[in-house]
Amino acid sequence: MKPVDLARKLRREAAFEPAALDRGKAVLMAAIRQEVEPKRRPTIVPQVPYEDISAALSFLERAFGFREIPTARFVSADGVLLHATVEFGNSLIGVGGQGHHGAISPMSGGVESQFISVQVDDVDAHYQRAVAAGARIADELRDHSWGERTYWALDLEGHRWRFGQPIREVPAK
Repeated sequence: MKPVDLARKLRREAAFEPAALDRGKAVLMAAIRQEVEPKRRPTIVPQVPYEDISAALSFLERAFGFREIPTARFVSADGVLLHATVEFGNSLIGVGGQGHHGAISPMSGGVESQFISVQVDDVDAHYQRAVAAGARIADELRDHSWGERTYWALDLEGHRWRFGQPIREVPAK
């Protein structure tokens, strides 16, 4: 709830019960701090090369739920999209053209050279979304002995993505 809405609610409650003011003060202050403190971005941001950046952005959004950060788009003087940044939760991934810094798409190279792991809140729903959007499933949903449920998918150019969700705590041995 936004701080302004919390303050209104607190004012209404305090009119009927003065003790509500003390109880609600900490909640209101936490909401204010969360809104005014700058969002800390990740320290490590993978860069993933694609032959067709626009198609990749569309697919990553539709299949995996990533969101492009419009202000992070880099377009050449002649209007060619050179790089974009997508976010998922509090993580970022750069999406750029291949050849930059020697990186190429698996579509061009013919081999997967890396994979990216992403933690999601509901891996079953995420899997259904990916399948519906045409993601190629490389490894079906399954539970692992280390307490995680995962699946692997390939995007439209063959990059491998691993999506997982913790399902239980595993005791240390």
